[in-house]
Amino acid sequence: MENGYSLVMGPPPLADYLHLRRAAGLSSPTEDQARAGLDGAWAACHAVHDESGAVVGMGRVLGDGGWYFHVIDMAVLPAHQRRGIGDAVLSALLARVRADAPPGAWVNLLADAPGRRLYTRHGFTETAPDSLGMGLRLA
Repeated sequence: MENGYSLVMGPPPLADYLHLRRAAGLSSPTEDQARAGLDGAWAACHAVHDESGAVVGMGRVLGDGGWYFHVIDMAVLPAHQRRGIGDAVLSALLARVRADAPPGAWVNLLADAPGRRLYTRHGFTETAPDSLGMGLRLA
């Protein structure tokens, strides 16, 4: 990560989380959904621009603490992309999983096109055709 940024282990403040999701092109949860999600993460990390104090990147992990870990909410503000922030956030999250998870634990994620090179560099591989990511949005 370039100089001028700091990593903070833990989730960003709620308002920053919501802003970052919108600005990075991710879906927008309600404030109640976001609050519950931030409180329910197994691990979280965010990046702060040292000069302005602005939260500029984030990522979280959901997990059961033993077997399954799911990387979510990877986002970096467009004006701060290509500076190693996403790489640093993902590295910190994976270091936490490696430190606390037993051998054989399964770490997965859903990779949108812009993040696929980042995830591949960290050892993630496509699971198809053995398994496919699937989803269900409740009405």
